[in-house]
Amino acid sequence: MTQKFKILTLVLALCSANLFAQDQQVDPKDTNKVKNEADQRIYQMALRYNDVDVAKSKLYDLIARNPNNARYAEMLATMYFEMDQYASAALVSMDILEANSKNVAALEIAAYSLEQLGALDRALGHFESLYLLSDDIFSLYKAANLQFSLKKYDEALNSLNMLTKNKKADEEKLAFPTKDNSQQEISMKAAAYNLKGLIYKEKGSSKDAKEAFNQALTFSPDFEVAKENIAELN
Repeated sequence: MTQKFKILTLVLALCSANLFAQDQQVDPKDTNKVKNEADQRIYQMALRYNDVDVAKSKLYDLIARNPNNARYAEMLATMYFEMDQYASAALVSMDILEANSKNVAALEIAAYSLEQLGALDRALGHFESLYLLSDDIFSLYKAANLQFSLKKYDEALNSLNMLTKNKKADEEKLAFPTKDNSQQEISMKAAAYNLKGLIYKEKGSSKDAKEAFNQALTFSPDFEVAKENIAELN
């Protein structure tokens, strides 16, 4: 899409918005409402036409006009995340969290964005908060993984103990890679016990590690990664 075509599309959209405002004969007190509705229509139109720049521009207008409505900032953070612009996604989501530290959507975007940026310690705090607010066991598993990566082994074991005791872990599944480059669906509990095995291995306890890997196989008998981890201990 050429820049000229983008500009033409935006002009047409703005003209339509102005006509809508005139037809409605809105009270001047409702000017912001009219502008919001126009910007929302243009935003939706831009998404439909895959014009990300215009969509982002309209979100910025909506955020500036409605500073107390976190929904528009959440949409902007999500858009940046989906475009792999993790630094921008993290900054927007953390601004939201400054106003409301319990905003689950912002916590999630911040956690994953910071992880992608390699800021593991900061990502960990967001995953921990996300779990406490939402009881999302995948967030707890992510926290345990980051704790393991940061060599916080005791904290990781504590997280995994909470995870394996959670009834939700009996139903949740995770995807793990296999030797043929496909994906294998694994029980969440199997994944948790496999991670426990890796922690025990790092701590130098081969016996506990083997026991944990075998425990993983009781929940997912075909778990290739767990089998490989056991083989490496022998």
